[in-house]
Amino acid sequence: MATKNFQELRVYKLSERLADEIWKAVNTWEPFAKNTIDQQIVRSADSIGANIAEGVGRGSYQYNKRFVKIARGSLYETQHWLRRAYTRNLLTLEQVNIFTAIINDLAPQLNSYIHSIGSSPKNHEQ
Repeated sequence: MATKNFQELRVYKLSERLADEIWKAVNTWEPFAKNTIDQQIVRSADSIGANIAEGVGRGSYQYNKRFVKIARGSLYETQHWLRRAYTRNLLTLEQVNIFTAIINDLAPQLNSYIHSIGSSPKNHEQ
């Protein structure tokens, strides 16, 4: 398996950017919103990068692919919570546009990363 640090992966950097932008937005919410949607959306957004990192750290193509698929699921969960937050007037259209731009870049990057994992000859697995 490749020895590239997960922090160098573009897909990981995008996941960090999304999580940090969400954190900035929700950090200003009122207590009720913070105790409901805030916790869910921050956890799901943070989970994207955490699963990319864990996949790389597991040391095999099979585990890496599995965890990146979990990261993709966390991205979809994050999109759900963003929709709920916008519908409940917790996010501005400007914030949504920022998140959408990142997600529109991140989602295909995740899919490409999933498809690229294990494309090396199997005899290189360790």
